[in-house]
Amino acid sequence: MRRRIFLFLIILTVLMSVLGADEFKFPLKPDSVRFAAIGDMGTGKPPQYETAQQMLKAREAFPFEFVTMLGDNIYGGSKPADFDRKFAVPYKPLIDAGVKFYASLGNHDNTNERFYKPFNMNGESYYTYKKGNVRFFVLNSNYMDPKQTAWLETQLKDAGNGDWKICIFHHPLYSSAKFHGSALDLRQLLEPLFIKYGVDVVLSGHDHVYERVHPQHGIYYFTEGASGELRAGDLARSAITDRGFDTDRSFMLIEIAGDEMSFQTISRTGATVDSGVIHRTIR
Repeated sequence: MRRRIFLFLIILTVLMSVLGADEFKFPLKPDSVRFAAIGDMGTGKPPQYETAQQMLKAREAFPFEFVTMLGDNIYGGSKPADFDRKFAVPYKPLIDAGVKFYASLGNHDNTNERFYKPFNMNGESYYTYKKGNVRFFVLNSNYMDPKQTAWLETQLKDAGNGDWKICIFHHPLYSSAKFHGSALDLRQLLEPLFIKYGVDVVLSGHDHVYERVHPQHGIYYFTEGASGELRAGDLARSAITDRGFDTDRSFMLIEIAGDEMSFQTISRTGATVDSGVIHRTIR
């Protein structure tokens, strides 16, 4: 009898831990910055549409105001019909609700996408914008030339230490995925600047998985490259992996209030696959 009770308690504990992940709640503090992050989404195929519908559903409980796009926004063509089928149609309910999208360029993107008004790039392949106490630096990791790195250093320096600094670009500096993995040359160029000027968070795509990496030099790195495309089983979890998901499409939700960043990663079916809170330490 005692053995049965003991086994029951073990099973109950496991179930509670699993269910607890889906019970994550955002603080929804007044004047917080709330947004979603998607990457490698522009396929125009059913999984992209289904993930977009899940984003719309999630917004009922978490009213995010804008979406950061981590590259590979439009696969396989740049005709008006491609922009409609692979962006305007799947995200129409969000766009109609006033949600703004901010794009970065991936290796499958046409550079002319920077002129597409709904991407809010204003004709630039790299740019910055501010929301509340958060400064976003959107980079073009396809062509990280000296002009762009000089621009980035100036922007990071001028931003000071008061606001959160979040860098957004396509190729991940840290990745445990087998198909692409870490962009080492890019890491050599960018990481010293990130460390020097106190970047807090980096969001990338390219590898068609989700991965949260253990903080590197105090910086939190996320890969979200599975909002449309997926390489199932591609994540070779390594020493840098804190949490990963490579069995379905996914997207991220993020809230920043004061010095706390709450995040939740949700699958195409609505399951919570990762969540947590980051407490910022100004360096």
